[in-house]
Amino acid sequence: MTSPHEIVVVPHTHWDREWYEPFQRFRLRLVALLDEVLDTMEREPGYHFTLDGQLACVDDYLEVRPEQRDRVAALVESGRLAVGPWQILLDEFLCSGENIVRNLELGMDRADKLGGAMPVGYLPDMFGHTAQMPQILRKAGLLHACVYRGVPSSVVTDAFAWVAPDGTAVRAQYLPIGGYGNGAHLFEDPAHTAERAAVFTRRMREWHGPEGALLAMYGTDHSAPVRGLPGMVAAIGARMDTLSGYLAAYGDGGSVEGLPRVQGELRSHARANILPGVISVRAHVKQAMSRAERMVERYAEPLAALWGEQWPGRFLDMAWWRLVDASGHDSVTGCGVDETAQQVAARIAEAEHLGHAVRDMVTARLAAAVPAGGVLVVNPTPAARRGVVHLDVAGHDPLVDADGAPVPVQPLEYAPTLLLDEEMDPATALTFVHGTELYGQHITGWSVEDGTLTFEVAREPRAAFDVAEVRGAVEGVTRVRIVAEPRRTVAALVEVPPLGHTSLRPAARAAEHASLEGVRADGRVLDNGLLRVEVAQDGTLTLTSAAGVTLTGAARVVDGGDVGDSYNHAPPARDRVVSAPESAEVTPVCSGPLVAALDVRRVYRWPAAGAGIEGTPALPAPARTDATEEIVVDTRVELRAGEPFVRLRVEFDNRCADHRVRLHVPLPEPASVSHAEGQFAVVTRGLTAEGGCGEEPLPTFPASSWVAAGGVAALLEHVTEYELVDGRAWGGTEGGEGTELALTLLRSIGYLSRNRHALRPEPAGPQIPTPAAQSRGPRAVTLALMPYEGGWEAVPPAAEVFRHDLLPVPGTGDPSLALPPAAPGLSVTGDGVVMTSLRVRDDWKELRVVALSPEPVEAVVRGSFTRARHTDLRGRPGEPIAVSDGALRLPLRPWEIATIQLGD
Repeated sequence: MTSPHEIVVVPHTHWDREWYEPFQRFRLRLVALLDEVLDTMEREPGYHFTLDGQLACVDDYLEVRPEQRDRVAALVESGRLAVGPWQILLDEFLCSGENIVRNLELGMDRADKLGGAMPVGYLPDMFGHTAQMPQILRKAGLLHACVYRGVPSSVVTDAFAWVAPDGTAVRAQYLPIGGYGNGAHLFEDPAHTAERAAVFTRRMREWHGPEGALLAMYGTDHSAPVRGLPGMVAAIGARMDTLSGYLAAYGDGGSVEGLPRVQGELRSHARANILPGVISVRAHVKQAMSRAERMVERYAEPLAALWGEQWPGRFLDMAWWRLVDASGHDSVTGCGVDETAQQVAARIAEAEHLGHAVRDMVTARLAAAVPAGGVLVVNPTPAARRGVVHLDVAGHDPLVDADGAPVPVQPLEYAPTLLLDEEMDPATALTFVHGTELYGQHITGWSVEDGTLTFEVAREPRAAFDVAEVRGAVEGVTRVRIVAEPRRTVAALVEVPPLGHTSLRPAARAAEHASLEGVRADGRVLDNGLLRVEVAQDGTLTLTSAAGVTLTGAARVVDGGDVGDSYNHAPPARDRVVSAPESAEVTPVCSGPLVAALDVRRVYRWPAAGAGIEGTPALPAPARTDATEEIVVDTRVELRAGEPFVRLRVEFDNRCADHRVRLHVPLPEPASVSHAEGQFAVVTRGLTAEGGCGEEPLPTFPASSWVAAGGVAALLEHVTEYELVDGRAWGGTEGGEGTELALTLLRSIGYLSRNRHALRPEPAGPQIPTPAAQSRGPRAVTLALMPYEGGWEAVPPAAEVFRHDLLPVPGTGDPSLALPPAAPGLSVTGDGVVMTSLRVRDDWKELRVVALSPEPVEAVVRGSFTRARHTDLRGRPGEPIAVSDGALRLPLRPWEIATIQLGD
């Protein structure tokens, strides 16, 4: 028998909301489990239960059993049932930092309505942890974290101080020897509970030390409470509690004094699998997630906050619900069955649609003040922009701004003007007319001449149209023509205020803009004065910056085998790596002066599939088939005036299986570290990953919006897996330096998990086929490459421009209107200062910024506000901030996340 209360037993369930079964099938089991939890806890007053740190379990249950809300709330209020603080247990690397904050905000707010959230940042099964999580937790009022995966070998105690880049620390409760199921075996055999408790105590004392209670997490995946457990717990001299009840012994202050310190992200393989292949599997889901987050975070919310009328809170709430739901650690990761991935993708698409609708509602209001035929241009970034935007405009006249000044323009494409010219019964043609609409445009005029009925159409209606008049004039007509007004797509160089808008329109008597020294194309060369790009015979690129930083052989496409699963990459024992195309050709697209582009087409023969990969000893070592597929890889290489980076769009039809496709970028200088942006931080990583648990520690890492090493940065549209490799060795590194940056474009696999995996000794889940995870069909990835000098500090502003295009919106106002003047919204300036959120909360505009800087910086915020105050991540107000003439100065610590509220 152990001494009294030496062990604290925390009954719980770890609930994978969707994984090897889709959400609704798992929910059926969840409802049965929670029915049993409520009955058991009411029958046995000593029972405590921790509901996995995510309120989604409660919401999913109450949607089916709404009549049980009071029972749930009573148990939460009593402190016996612990819920929250998260809305859902997320994957921290595959969503934005803002998504993490909204997840916590949503879970805590909803838990408060049931009696209060568990005050612990419970992170039991995430595949590693982001660097800024301690700061996020602290700024939401949480002083404790609880973690399992990713903890480095330097941690030899069951608690440590987890320190964010800004110096913020939380007390982290580590779950050694079995993770969130370290006590699951205690009561398996009632005849041997005392013996099992003694073994547990001996093993845990090695981590915990001689004093204090030991944490026994009694539960596992989808586990239900055991009847009679309070009696069994008492029989071994232990006590039962929730996780927060156990941690209460360490005080409300979450003291970290005397604890070993661990800085930054937790991505070690030393003690548990972190399953890094989830970064790159089902890449289209990651693309969709990033696109939807940007639509909501950087277009819908800020524009609605600054330029909308009534705040569309319910629409935005629905968008965030779906984004948070999709961020689950078995959801956006893509490591579930195909049905799960399908549902996650639909959820993300809905979030994007909601954000898109809000954005368009706001811009439609602004566009009503712009005359029809003009164009509104909106800037989604909080800094003034002078950039290229693609416009669709009528006619051939030059463009002018609201001051009548000419705007630099480059024609790109002309729309057809003759839409129909056929022998036709006019009565048939008139059935095509719906009101004033014909062939998707509006009838602006008509005539009959020499037996031909001619309709003139345009994008905007201009006059009343009476179809009866036409019917009375078509006698003898045998031919019908539809002629559209001339329209063109142009590139325009536009100056737009921060988070503001401007407008343009064609003007018949406008002066042409003076010649512009912008970008030019000459054969295989693009040059804009900031960057020179040359296409080699094999289709790769040589980039040379204005400062002379040069890299040669960029954008080489490398295809290799992957006989792993959705969790871990695994090259076949007998791989066939293809890096050289069979042919390459270059086609000019446009030659400047604002945009110059080339199309590069490369043809490869890639092995069709893996061979011998079913995981049985009787089969030969995994290899790749002799059969091949012809794969055409098209790359649009685009350089714009004023941009120090080249934009790439890589497209191919994936007709192969069991492989990984990476884009290789040679480094101007060999590098021993990389720098990558993600979730409010810039993380510096080496060339290796720490191993120890058995899983092969491949040094593949996630980057959210950019990654930089050795003088070149890749600007990214979505979270992307990358690795620094030695190009001479085709993977890995030699001599402690990397010579190439390898970016994963596609990873095709056919199983959720493999029972036999070359780089992971144990299954990560059931061996279920996932044919859709082969990701066959058309694939496209957009990114940019940027050589740079010195440190990475020049990269974040370029990434802001690359990821957030200026937004053109057709004017819809009266054609006689004058163009409205350019109007600024809100500006945020400061070295390394990045805006991550701007929204309305309780009649205040709430702004969140982060200092991506290793040094203290000052953010300067300017706009139409007269008062300001600090707030925490939950919107609870703090100290006021001085405002002078619509501006405030906000000192920031290195890497600080700051939230402020602005009022009129």
